[in-house]
Amino acid sequence: MAEISTHIVAESRASFGKGAARKLRAAGKIPAVIYGHGTEPRHVSLPGHQVTLLVRKANQVLELLVDGKEELTLVKDVQRDPVRQVIEHIDLLVVRRGERVHVDVPIHLEGEAAPSTTVLQDLGHLSIEVEATQIPERLVVSVEGLEAGTHITAGSIELPRGATLLTDPEAIVVGITGAVAAEDLIEEEQAETEAEGAAAEAGEAEEPAAESE
Repeated sequence: MAEISTHIVAESRASFGKGAARKLRAAGKIPAVIYGHGTEPRHVSLPGHQVTLLVRKANQVLELLVDGKEELTLVKDVQRDPVRQVIEHIDLLVVRRGERVHVDVPIHLEGEAAPSTTVLQDLGHLSIEVEATQIPERLVVSVEGLEAGTHITAGSIELPRGATLLTDPEAIVVGITGAVAAEDLIEEEQAETEAEGAAAEAGEAEEPAAESE
């Protein structure tokens, strides 16, 4: 279970827009908005270095001090600059202790499947409903010794006590295939690509003939 990060001082802000946000980031702070539970959205700034380290993990719960008042929040969205990966803005959802929330939890594979097999991961996360203060950091799935032809479904993955699965329980999370089968799949994809290319060339060759008529 991810730990709650406490005593993060959030400063209320009244200046908005791109210019104000740039000034905040230049001062080492992160613009953020707090919303939820029927309250009006509140705009705040967060300590940049401290929060950047914390939100490396998914579904982080932050206990903020906003104008001297404690506020428990769940990180719902982190917007980053696509090039520099600098955090530009954070959305925070107000939560209560004991409240259940919907979150996407990353899946981590461990172990090695049987020799001459390939592990194919179809899902990178599961959607679950869980108490806000009991969100797991990740869900661990072991593939140790699994033979070709084995499939692990969402419904077969162990969840924390009290958590409810929202993802389709029949959805395949991991499939184990033979190494030869994997090579055949690659060759089949290459053949399909070549066939599509040949069909496209044939179509282009027919176009001048149609125009000459």
